[in-house]
Amino acid sequence: MSRYLALLGSINIGGNRVKMVDLKAAFADAGFGDVTTVAASGNVILDDDRDSTTIEVQMESVLKQQFGFDSCVMLRSRDEVRAAIEENPFHGTGPQHGSDKMVHSIFLSQQPEQTRVDALIQQHATKGSERLAIGDRVLYLDYVHGVGVSDLSNKFLRRALGCTGTARNMNSLKNILSKME
Repeated sequence: MSRYLALLGSINIGGNRVKMVDLKAAFADAGFGDVTTVAASGNVILDDDRDSTTIEVQMESVLKQQFGFDSCVMLRSRDEVRAAIEENPFHGTGPQHGSDKMVHSIFLSQQPEQTRVDALIQQHATKGSERLAIGDRVLYLDYVHGVGVSDLSNKFLRRALGCTGTARNMNSLKNILSKME
């Protein structure tokens, strides 16, 4: 069995409230193995041997049927979670790197077209202090002054890139990765 992290979008924000104990039970009842939740923001570690698309679709179905809301699910392997930390160009030490709370990896449902990424980076270069870079199905973003004061909202990024995403900061990802290992 493979070990995965399922990143659920929009959990415990807006009207999508769910207790992690209930989330864990719902996924265990649906047949996923060794289900663990990390924090209350939709991070689910699980074991399964099916392909990632099948797992994502089933998890989204469980969320709709058991809790009554739509949520995107981004499934990533342990190596992909590690890469989302290590390959983030804004994470690390030194003056060119941001704080672990402000530096995010936004996991994407698909790889966006490079022309859309280039347009987003070029358009935003004169509008804000945030820094952006693209990886493999992940957008790296240093919010610099905080998510709450940024124009780069989830809705804005979805329109600009043409795909869905869900973000985690470096503190969260390091915690999740330690639980996966």
